Amino acid sequence: MERLVPSSSSRKLLIASLVFGVFVLCDFALFGWLIFRSLSQREVERVLLETRSEAEKLAQQIARRAEREKDLYTAVAVERETQTYIDQVLRQRDLVRRVEIRDKNGVLVYEGRSEARMQVGGESANPQISPPILSSPELQQHLEPEPRVEKKTRETESSFEVPDIRVPIGTYGQLEIGISPVELSRRIEVLRKDLIGQAMLIGVASMLLLISAYAAVWMVLRRSQRLEVQAARAERLAYLGTLASGLAHEIRNPLNSLNLNMQMLEEEIDERGSVPTGKRLLSITRSELSRLERLVSDFLAYAKPRPLEMEEVPAVRPLERVREVLAGEIQKRQVQVEIEDRSGGARIRIDPAQMNQLLLNLAQNAFNAAEEARRRPWLKLTAGRQGPSVLLELADNGVGMTAEEQEKIFDLFYSTRKGGTGLGLAIAERIASAHGGRLGVRSTKGVGTTVTVELPAVHPEPAPRTAVEAPVGA
Repeated sequence: MERLVPSSSSRKLLIASLVFGVFVLCDFALFGWLIFRSLSQREVERVLLETRSEAEKLAQQIARRAEREKDLYTAVAVERETQTYIDQVLRQRDLVRRVEIRDKNGVLVYEGRSEARMQVGGESANPQISPPILSSPELQQHLEPEPRVEKKTRETESSFEVPDIRVPIGTYGQLEIGISPVELSRRIEVLRKDLIGQAMLIGVASMLLLISAYAAVWMVLRRSQRLEVQAARAERLAYLGTLASGLAHEIRNPLNSLNLNMQMLEEEIDERGSVPTGKRLLSITRSELSRLERLVSDFLAYAKPRPLEMEEVPAVRPLERVREVLAGEIQKRQVQVEIEDRSGGARIRIDPAQMNQLLLNLAQNAFNAAEEARRRPWLKLTAGRQGPSVLLELADNGVGMTAEEQEKIFDLFYSTRKGGTGLGLAIAERIASAHGGRLGVRSTKGVGTTVTVELPAVHPEPAPRTAVEAPVGA
């Protein structure tokens, strides 16, 4: 039985996969860091562009009104649409904290602020709009410029500064819009959390894909290894077949001559009278010659198997055939043989001759094992089902095997019995494999052994449906 062992290519693939996985994780980490780093700057630029676009529209509207009124103060005071628009901007755009209009000398003409009430925990509530402040040149002359005291809020704790947006109002002044860095930071934080969640989902999906791809590659590698083992085995068997054919021809000819000479010598001894010692030696010699001939035949059968001639038979039929073939030996050795059919009428496709050879090898091993245990041989043959397979079991009450012996029983030329060729189970395993099946062994030292032949069951095809014509007049 061929066994797959971890090869250097498998270890190299495992190491390469681990290194590749580490590189992928590092790539994800670097990608996330770059995204998070540039996210703030991109969001700030987007907000500034949108706000500047709105500021330019508002400045153009005020400039047209100032052209008609010939005065910026009057244009701002009279243009109610301008004040309404500014109020809407302060209410709807939570990023805008301040809108100011100054004349060309820098004197404040209009000021609107959005003062957000801060709740406990730092979350902002709905913003309140401060009453707008309108100034005139006369009022500015009589009023001392009030120093602007900045209130200490969370804005001073912002991690970055956002420049104010200044847009000219024709030649009359300029419009200034202040952006709240606190609100912008909050928005960026929300975007970051969303991006982290999406990145985690992408990372998990990517890792699952990588694991699936790795599993697929591993399965392909294992399959290629099995194919390589099978190809090497087929090549070895082809070489052994060629070698066995030549050896069988070269060895069988001398064996035939030796057998004939032994037979003639026996006849001559019988004619001259009884010579017990000579007869015993001749019997031993002929026995060894028979064993050598059997070894050559088994080796040829293993190395150069013939093509299968498949037939469909009931699952229990091969077991019954074995009992029929071994009837004489069963009677001679007084073997107790039982056959149990639990297959439920299952059928299998086999080469009857080769399957008979397989089961005969197993039965002969069972008889020999029982003799070594010095107990009356007992053999139970069972045909059963297991899913899509049929199980043919041969259980004996022989000497059994140790775990170490069970690992080697399918090796070529390995035998636990004195005088065994070590080819019987190897041939049985090859025949089972040729039928798309396999052999399994369960054994306990001193108790017995059960050998299982697992073969694919034949699934009966459903009978074609025929149309039944209704009788006329029905």
